Amino acid sequence: MRRPDSSLSWPDEPAQIIRFSVVIIQNPVSDPLSDVLALAGLRAACSVRLQAGGEWALRFRPIELKFNVVRRGECWLRIENMPARHLREGDCFVVSRTPFILASAAHIEAINASEVFAQSGASATYGSGNEVELLGGSVALVSQGAAELLDLLPPAIVIQAQAGGASSFAWLLDELDREWQSAQAGAYAMCNDLLRLIFVHALRHHISTADIADLAWLGGLREPAISAVMRAIHGAPEKPWRLAEMAEIACMSRSGFAALFKSRVGQAPVEYATRWRMRVAASRLENSADSVSTVAASLGYLSDAAFGVAFRRVHGKSPGQYRRSTEDRITPTRPDLPSNN
Repeated sequence: MRRPDSSLSWPDEPAQIIRFSVVIIQNPVSDPLSDVLALAGLRAACSVRLQAGGEWALRFRPIELKFNVVRRGECWLRIENMPARHLREGDCFVVSRTPFILASAAHIEAINASEVFAQSGASATYGSGNEVELLGGSVALVSQGAAELLDLLPPAIVIQAQAGGASSFAWLLDELDREWQSAQAGAYAMCNDLLRLIFVHALRHHISTADIADLAWLGGLREPAISAVMRAIHGAPEKPWRLAEMAEIACMSRSGFAALFKSRVGQAPVEYATRWRMRVAASRLENSADSVSTVAASLGYLSDAAFGVAFRRVHGKSPGQYRRSTEDRITPTRPDLPSNN
């Protein structure tokens, strides 16, 4: 074997090897559901623990979104005009803007849950034992535009412990229970963040299992070609999207793409792009101090008048009226305790 160039100096002892670690940090790729949740202003608050036994039934008043998980035992979920659901250990549910009853049996007369929690605070025992234990929390969507997401949710989403993907979900529930009982600093904040993750998991479950006709625009997330176009629209809301451009992203003909998009999302592609642009505009008006002109320009409008017409068409009010109406914001409340308002 040839010796390297003699002009180079080679030490008799092995040279010290220096290792460098290179870490490439990239921003995570967003997706349409994450974008919608960001604009909706998702906030969660872990609120109550309930232990119950014997014969019992509690009625819970409606709030935006209420979450419960059965940590021990079994019970029944009753919602008006829906069949009663038998819940077992590890099952959880999200109820949207609907009163509901939790009970030991399907036909027991219920009392208001607020009467029980008013005396016990964040943890309550009801009935003649503790065979059943539930953790509960609330999820609030604080943006005015959040109603569009709430309107797409059924009265209740139930996830059974035996469902597919239950292992990762069970881990979240175990962590939530552990943090709830923890005395460590930041435990309450951890509970709230875990509850946010559980809610997003529940949404994923709903998107993957519900009938496509019941999902509206969420149905587009189940179609890879449509989801890719939605991601592109969300990533560049200021762009004047054309049908041909979107069809090219989907790798489809214009007519085929337009028909598929309408069937999955419930809106024409250009209409969806316009509505998303106006949702972004509403979020910027609500959450920034930028002037209406600045918001309009940032979304590709050359005049405030054109922006105002498009905004009113989607939101039913002018940009200025919308901004003034956002002063009263929704905040998460303890859903089972009497309101102070």
